[in-house]
Amino acid sequence: MLDDAELTELLTTARTIAVVGLSDKPDRDSNEVAKYLQSQGYRIIPVNPTVSEVLGERSYPSLRSIPPEIRVDIVDVFRRSDQVGPVVDEALERGVGAVWMQLGVENPQAAAKATAHGVPVLENVCIRVQHRRLRIPPVPPQS
Repeated sequence: MLDDAELTELLTTARTIAVVGLSDKPDRDSNEVAKYLQSQGYRIIPVNPTVSEVLGERSYPSLRSIPPEIRVDIVDVFRRSDQVGPVVDEALERGVGAVWMQLGVENPQAAAKATAHGVPVLENVCIRVQHRRLRIPPVPPQS
């Protein structure tokens, strides 16, 4: 787990968050969290092969399918713990800044692999809860 200073640094420097498992259903946690992050100025990239668009953004079937010119700072994972391994593999291929596994999502093997490649990992932690707790200011508009 990152300490508060590291979390603050991560959340204030990130601009784009790929949300793996983002649902287009407004009552789902993934949708509520992504909508909150979007309201804070982050660009959200939905990753869900079953929908074409979520929250006004084009959805991609995998991290690998996101165009390489789109920088992904954080991968926020809303998948079952046993499905995180391939997500981390794709995140490492993309060179993301961090892997964030939401509440209830833990995969020690995948976390160890990411950490061994120098990618910070958070497990079983809600990004929205931490963002609010740390009182991170909204992301400035992109020019």
